[in-house]
Amino acid sequence: MLPHALSFNPSLISPSPSRVPSLSVHPTFPQKNLLFTSFKQCPPLKSSLRVPKCSIGVAEAQPKASEERATRPSSAEVSRTIMELSSRGTLSAITEEGWPLGIGVRFAVDGDGMPILSLKSMNQGGPTFSTNNKSSLHVQLEQDGPCVTQCTLQGILSRPEDKVLRKRLQSIWKKKFETEICEDFLYVMAVERVLHMEDFKEDGIWVTDAEYRNSFPDPLRICAQKIVDEMNNDHMEDVHRFSNIFVDLEFQVVEARMMWVDRLGFDLHIRSSEEEIFAARIPFLREVTDEKAAKSSITYLSQLAWELEKNYTTPEFDKVKCLRKVAR
Repeated sequence: MLPHALSFNPSLISPSPSRVPSLSVHPTFPQKNLLFTSFKQCPPLKSSLRVPKCSIGVAEAQPKASEERATRPSSAEVSRTIMELSSRGTLSAITEEGWPLGIGVRFAVDGDGMPILSLKSMNQGGPTFSTNNKSSLHVQLEQDGPCVTQCTLQGILSRPEDKVLRKRLQSIWKKKFETEICEDFLYVMAVERVLHMEDFKEDGIWVTDAEYRNSFPDPLRICAQKIVDEMNNDHMEDVHRFSNIFVDLEFQVVEARMMWVDRLGFDLHIRSSEEEIFAARIPFLREVTDEKAAKSSITYLSQLAWELEKNYTTPEFDKVKCLRKVAR
């Protein structure tokens, strides 16, 4: 048996909108506050744990849709998450003179992910866009590391005429920026499609307006960076062990860092002795919906990786066979 008992506790999981609630594995410890505790001091007891077989790899080619859903959020969900976490982007449109023009803007999003913008310059002698109002909004998620996850929304830019709608959009803006927005400067974009890209040199994936509107931003988006920083700053041994245990490597790992965590797992960047960086995806055994469940799942994987490293248990999963090389 494991040194610590494992239990399924549905009460720790908050239901996600329009999704069937799922269970996460939560280690139950005799002491308090052991989330993210290193397990190298655990007694060498034989484990009878059998982990369901699953592939935890990231291939060079784009994965099939079913595999994508099983291991990572969809492109629509990632785009919604980027828009929720960001507040600045580049708005591009055609001016009345026929020139394409991009300007930096601040934005908020409504419940469907539609951007709300304040375009003061359009009303005070600044650039005047063409009357067709076709435009795009490019947004990059600010993260540490070489990758730049980004999305570009294409749609129709307009000023809302309905007074009730304007009041609601003003309320969203004030909640986001803690400041008022003038009705004369208020614009909204009706999104028609979205291009999602994981990095500058990656192939983009087009998302329809329905896919974008019907998806939800990741439930861990607010605490994700906090979890990543805790792991990289305080538990580097565990992160390094993840790469050695869960990934089938043909090189020596110089450095491993956790880059992001979401409801389905987390991403690692692994640096080789040749100074090349590779990305790997490590999925959770169960979907998580809050910070406590995410930390519990990471703690469980830390325990498992430590036991496998010490040969106290037998691996029952397929290691990562292919890695995605990160362009720099």
